[in-house]
Amino acid sequence: VQLQASGGGLVQAGGSLRLSCKASGRTFSRSAMGWFRQAPGKEREFVAAISWSGGTTYYADSVKGRFTISRDNAKNTVYLQMNNLKPEDTAVYYCAADNAEGTRWLPGVLYDYWGQGTLVTVSS
Repeated sequence: VQLQASGGGLVQAGGSLRLSCKASGRTFSRSAMGWFRQAPGKEREFVAAISWSGGTTYYADSVKGRFTISRDNAKNTVYLQMNNLKPEDTAVYYCAADNAEGTRWLPGVLYDYWGQGTLVTVSS
């Protein structure tokens, strides 16, 4: 199983980026998926999660209203649209997937699979 994250880069404050995470090796169409990030010198933190159907989403307070998580189960891919980026959003962003199926309570998801990360740098 592999999760391949892409879409990171350098952007000015106020700009936008769209991250993608494509899964291979198995389908996650019945599993929750999420995004995390780790800034230099800090611990990894939760960013956003989405239920298997896409009908439920959950965000960290720091990104609520600016980031949108979505998924395309036909493509086995999850996305993170990031708008109005701030310098404090600078981090390596990781996608993750739950091995369990049908989880509805997103704050309780335990992620079993992790991608390799993509770097997002926001300049002021």
